[in-house]
Amino acid sequence: MAVVETTTLGVNYDKTILSCIIILFIDMQISVFVPEYGVIEAVTPAFRTFQTANEFLATFGKKPIFEVEYVGLREHVPANNGEYMIKTNRLLKEVTETDLLIIPPAYGDIATGIQANAEAIPYFKKLQETGSSIASLCIGAFLLAETGILNGKKCSTHWAYINDFRERYPEVEVEDGAIITEHDNIYSSGGASSLWNLILYLVEKFADRETAVMISKYFALDIGRDSQAQFAIFNGQRNHGDDEIQKVQDYIEKNYNEKITIETLAQLINTGRRTFERRFKMATNNTPIEYIQRVRIEAAKKFFEASRRNVTEIMYDVGYTDTRAFRDTFKKITGLTPIDYRNRFARVANEV
Repeated sequence: MAVVETTTLGVNYDKTILSCIIILFIDMQISVFVPEYGVIEAVTPAFRTFQTANEFLATFGKKPIFEVEYVGLREHVPANNGEYMIKTNRLLKEVTETDLLIIPPAYGDIATGIQANAEAIPYFKKLQETGSSIASLCIGAFLLAETGILNGKKCSTHWAYINDFRERYPEVEVEDGAIITEHDNIYSSGGASSLWNLILYLVEKFADRETAVMISKYFALDIGRDSQAQFAIFNGQRNHGDDEIQKVQDYIEKNYNEKITIETLAQLINTGRRTFERRFKMATNNTPIEYIQRVRIEAAKKFFEASRRNVTEIMYDVGYTDTRAFRDTFKKITGLTPIDYRNRFARVANEV
């Protein structure tokens, strides 16, 4: 870790005194775990980025501060279902201390990946308990959560796995749509390419902004992205086991373009409003209003992607009558205005 020690001899010091300020750099150990059934596209970025950060630091006349290594349960670990083979520098059991442990996702089925890497879980926990910072990339959050150290804390993961994550780890507060989450020296990223945003964040945190910016330019990355909401596809949680709430979900998804009241939805299952709202929230992790909004905005996204209709036409098609309300809700859910979303994701040319 980079440690800066400074001595100040008063407010009115001059350049001579400034030149005497002592800056002491201590190398930071970065250990990138190579999981069994690992995803090569998630394993290599952190290793390459911190190595590149050292090169840029040297270019800026600074001391390279990162010591980067691959660690794993065995010396050679296959990735992408055996398509690649990664040679580790050390076995995980040999790592008694490190400044930062990075946990990429396993490839394929979540449960299979967790089972294949079960031997690593106690080592993750022990390193965290001895002071190591830990960062999970994408659905690597599942491996991290298996340790129990996320209980009572916040984290991010891929938007498509949020419901599965919440069901498996109810004591963890997963942040829906977040690109980066930091809580007590535990870091996590959202889905897929969001891992690059977390890696850049860590470079800036442990080195400096200048180096992170240079890396973002070198790899052509968007250093400023802070939400994966624009990429998310809303699929209402269905495996809650409440048949009557599923009936309400079916109704909303079929009639989202109509005026829908909470009273109407409650009457569908013959219950009072308060009881219905509490029950719906418990089953779907959304209030009824939030669910209606997300269904409508998901429909609007599909219209923007596949048609040439203007914003007002689509607004009415999905059940909104107020332009400002539609725009504000759309941006809140996707992170983009309706026009920005259409310009970015439309499959057909926009009308002039």
